[in-house]
Amino acid sequence: MTDAENGAPEESSMSPDTGGAVPAQASAERGPAGSDSDSDSDSTDGESGSADEGSADVDSTDEGSGSADGETAGAGAPDAAGPGGVAADRAAAVAALAERVRSVGRSGPGTGASSAHPAGSTPEDGTAPGTPADGTGTGPAVTDEQRAQALRATAEVLGAGGAPAELATAAVSVFGDGAAEQLREDPWAVLSLPGVRPEHADGFARGLLGPAAGPGDPRRAQALVGWLLEQAALRGHSALEIGEVTAGLERLGVPDSAAAVQAAVLDGRAMPFQEELTGAEAHAAGGEDEDEPPTRTLLALERLALAEESLADGLVRLMSTFVPGEDHEEATDGSAEETDDGSAEEAGAEADVEADGAEASAETDTDAAPQAPAAPGPAAWEAAAGAAPSSSAAALVRAAAGSALVLHTGGEAARAEPAALLAAATGLGLRAWAATWTDHGRDAFAALAPLADAPAPAPVATLAELLAGAAGPGRSPDGMLALDLLVVLDAPLLDVELAATLLESLADGTRLVLSGDPGQLWSAGPGRFFADLLTAKVCPAVASRTPDFGPIGELVSGVGIGELQPVEAPDKEVVILTAKDSAEAVHRAVQLLTDSIPRALGIPSEQVVLLTPGHGGGAGTRALNAAAKARLNPGPGRFAGFDPGDRVADSPAPGHTRPARVVDGDAAGLHLEYPDGSRRTVAPAEAKKLRHGWALTVHQAVGRHWPGAVVVVPDDAAAALSRQWVYTAFGRGERHLSVVHAAGPALPQAVAERPAAPRTTRLRAILAENAAQEY
Repeated sequence: MTDAENGAPEESSMSPDTGGAVPAQASAERGPAGSDSDSDSDSTDGESGSADEGSADVDSTDEGSGSADGETAGAGAPDAAGPGGVAADRAAAVAALAERVRSVGRSGPGTGASSAHPAGSTPEDGTAPGTPADGTGTGPAVTDEQRAQALRATAEVLGAGGAPAELATAAVSVFGDGAAEQLREDPWAVLSLPGVRPEHADGFARGLLGPAAGPGDPRRAQALVGWLLEQAALRGHSALEIGEVTAGLERLGVPDSAAAVQAAVLDGRAMPFQEELTGAEAHAAGGEDEDEPPTRTLLALERLALAEESLADGLVRLMSTFVPGEDHEEATDGSAEETDDGSAEEAGAEADVEADGAEASAETDTDAAPQAPAAPGPAAWEAAAGAAPSSSAAALVRAAAGSALVLHTGGEAARAEPAALLAAATGLGLRAWAATWTDHGRDAFAALAPLADAPAPAPVATLAELLAGAAGPGRSPDGMLALDLLVVLDAPLLDVELAATLLESLADGTRLVLSGDPGQLWSAGPGRFFADLLTAKVCPAVASRTPDFGPIGELVSGVGIGELQPVEAPDKEVVILTAKDSAEAVHRAVQLLTDSIPRALGIPSEQVVLLTPGHGGGAGTRALNAAAKARLNPGPGRFAGFDPGDRVADSPAPGHTRPARVVDGDAAGLHLEYPDGSRRTVAPAEAKKLRHGWALTVHQAVGRHWPGAVVVVPDDAAAALSRQWVYTAFGRGERHLSVVHAAGPALPQAVAERPAAPRTTRLRAILAENAAQEY
């Protein structure tokens, strides 16, 4: 990892070579271990291409190298470049280790292992692996004095090992009040803290243990297993093949990687799973024996393993409890027509009496049961589909009528189809809402017809607002969202943990429609939820036939099928410029932002965004923002590096970025104003997490569009480019797109040959196993 956003600070006060154990300011750079407090979360392979293709200019990408030890992603594979015997020996060793790990799962602590369930379980005391023994979070309330004492004791231990005292806050947050004892007993536990790398942990251990801190220490080996899995999660993987983990341990100098993996499984730091390979994966593994299909053994962090299990269970629960509505009135009318002995009239009279009684009871009985939710039948849904504005919208309405889970794919113009479904469902009496990724997406979706034509406000909220209860239908008494149908836009951006949280909030039988563009970048967090569902084919999928029009839409559509072709743009909707290097790319991009686009197209500079692969490098966000500030709002940066009028990128949570403008600053903090007019004050301690916002990474820009977008492709960004990245970047401009291109043949090559960096996940296998168990 090279950037502070990826867990390492931008500047370390202690070089690993000088014995400095842990980078200073690490606790300020990131949130809880394994997360990205800067919220760019661009360590995922969505932007980094292979994410591990280290280069001298790796800091030019916001993901960094992905692999914190600087090795390539392929390093975990058998050493194909070496002698054939070496590769064969290594493959045999990995296979033997996989069997040993599976046997640990079968006979180890907790429940027995199967391919569907983790081999490990929680310890007998009920705490999850890694939970402080003192029961932090479940015991008595901690007083301020106790916390202050814990911070002082932890700072002393950190200082004794040569680590900065600033890490004490993070250590107490992770380990609880017993952090000092934890670190003293296991110095490599410091690797669980944000921003700490193996060389830092080794230096800290040497500071505490002296010569006893050897590379083969079991505590070191186990900590490194967890660290490798955390690094994989930052790159988007929810699990890793066991061979990749052992290869990573060997690169880090662990003498017995197999024993380290076994110990980590027994200790609960990793959960093993065995999966059968199918399709191309099985063929690549040489599995042609139907009696014994090829398998692979995966290791996963507990939180990610449980999230994917919970996510799969939630999807199955919705589908298995779904009951379509029936056309009751038609059935009643039919029976009335068939009777000729007056029984229908008698039944009608009895129904009238019962209705009168029910009305009287409702007036007198305040404890009457709530009205049953609307359940329109096939005829009502078909009528709604017939009134849909397009054939694709009609197909989506029909799919939602008969299924609890529906996938919808399409570009920006295709959002009109979920809008039509939402309006139709509301008209049928269903409690229907839509959730978007950003406030910009929420407002744009609410403005679509027919939602904008309805007299009531459109039932649309951001996903964060919906889950937090800040907007939306609220919760039922059982704690579930009070919904009959939920449409989730931007579904590819959901990682497995957020998706699991969403599913846990939906009541049995709720209709869930997941809509998104499969060509855009995946989630900042681990997993590929939407893509895995599309591949698993467990539910209906409606592909929109509504294209994105105009030159920008034509260009993006071509990129989506692997072609980067020039398009006709008579009104300069698309402009491609070349640059010989990053310095020239920065110059041209800032000229477009500040002069050319406002003057020629009438789009103000505040409505134009600069987009680039990463934060570092010659044309990263740092260089672009510095140049833009010098031209548009020069100043000394009086308030935490900012001046009134600066554009900033506020990242309150991983994967979420909100553009804002600095109003002013004082002792209370930095005062920001957002596009919707709302304001908030960022405390001085938190202001350092903000970035200038004229230039963003593409991961920061997902879920938003600007009237004008300038995409900068630096000469040192080859490893960061993929078809996904280009597709997402080019699609951020609504009226105009400029591309400042300094990457030479790397750009068309990435579009043609690198669809997306692969991610290892378990969701498809879990769904397949659940489906097999159904039959």
